[in-house]
Amino acid sequence: MRYVYISLIVLVSAVALVFTIQNLPTVTVHFVTLRLTLPLSVLVILVYFLGMLTGGVFVSLVRSWFRGSTSGTSLQPHETGTE
Repeated sequence: MRYVYISLIVLVSAVALVFTIQNLPTVTVHFVTLRLTLPLSVLVILVYFLGMLTGGVFVSLVRSWFRGSTSGTSLQPHETGTE
């Protein structure tokens, strides 16, 4: 099984290297007042990691909401002692 993992790592690394070499031209990205010029491959990789980060945060948030709704604890009104 170790050789399968090693071969997958080599394959993914080779694909990433070919992608980087084929996408070296620079592009300019405009966002509000920010202007960023960098190689296309770097931009794609940055956007990919940003998506992983935000997706992971979103999934974690939804899981915590789900756990909170199924844990059986509910918010009770604060007792003031006056009846």
